Amino acid sequence: MTKLGRLYSQFDSVQLPEDLPYTQCSAWELQFLYLVGRHHLTGKDRIVELGSGGGGSTYALAMGLSENPAFDRRTGRLHAYDFFRVGKGTFASEKFFTSGHKPEDDDSFLDDFRGRLEPFLPFLEIHAGDLWQTSDPDDTSPVEFLHIDIAKTARVFKCVSERFLTRMRPGTVVLHQDFAGPRLPWLHHSTGALLPYIEIAGPPIRSTLAFEVTKPIPEDVLKRISEDAYTVDEKLALISAVQERVDRDHTDGIPFKSVLELAKAYVAHYDGQHRRAWSIAKPLQTDEYLSRTRADHFAQLRKAYEAEPKVSPMSRLKRLVGIK
Repeated sequence: MTKLGRLYSQFDSVQLPEDLPYTQCSAWELQFLYLVGRHHLTGKDRIVELGSGGGGSTYALAMGLSENPAFDRRTGRLHAYDFFRVGKGTFASEKFFTSGHKPEDDDSFLDDFRGRLEPFLPFLEIHAGDLWQTSDPDDTSPVEFLHIDIAKTARVFKCVSERFLTRMRPGTVVLHQDFAGPRLPWLHHSTGALLPYIEIAGPPIRSTLAFEVTKPIPEDVLKRISEDAYTVDEKLALISAVQERVDRDHTDGIPFKSVLELAKAYVAHYDGQHRRAWSIAKPLQTDEYLSRTRADHFAQLRKAYEAEPKVSPMSRLKRLVGIK
């Protein structure tokens, strides 16, 4: 069992405040964040949360750090990155405001966030705004911990991979909070590329996959991930490699093999191969979990397939033999 894996047995020992800030993370994910902060981290290298939202996950992690004798509150820092506002492209909820809805004259919940995290402000460093603007491209300092709950688009994941994943070292802990999201296949095939150099902690904690870097990662691997330099077929193979290692989540509620199969369809979809995408997705409609929770995904992929110009068998044959 991995060091991180030993934390699974301690879920029941965690007592988080009942009035924890609103978060879209599950109770298990919050407990795991606390346990990692309390028992695993030191603060000697960067502790980073990408996508702090309303502050629930930040609070759980910070609470664990504050109770960790190995963490020095005077020198250690928890770096929290987020837009800290609602609006187009932010994927934020108005529930992140203390009142539960956005004020008419302001779309920023940064002050609300600061208020909720007040006990931990002495060691909390807040980076508010677009990640491309708030992260430092010249910072190569090692990252000890990386909670990724921000990579909802390929554009943002490129920033994450260029400016944070490249700073992973043996001992770095990474939590992918959106690993149950088929529309975010970059999380899955990048993890496949990292498999030779990491240890997965255990079953995903609901939608979060946790792993620890155990071997130095070659620069060319990190570069290919950050440059998205894999073909569609390579990405599908990398996701297949993850499917061999990840089955259901620790509550037995999420069938990750099926989720990752649907993520393969999105690899093809984003590449414009809509026929191929639908051929992957169509058989998955019989999966109970996916049919119940991802109906909109199937509708999107089918719509793209049906809108694609159809090529008749004769035209395809002529093209193959070079007849004009």
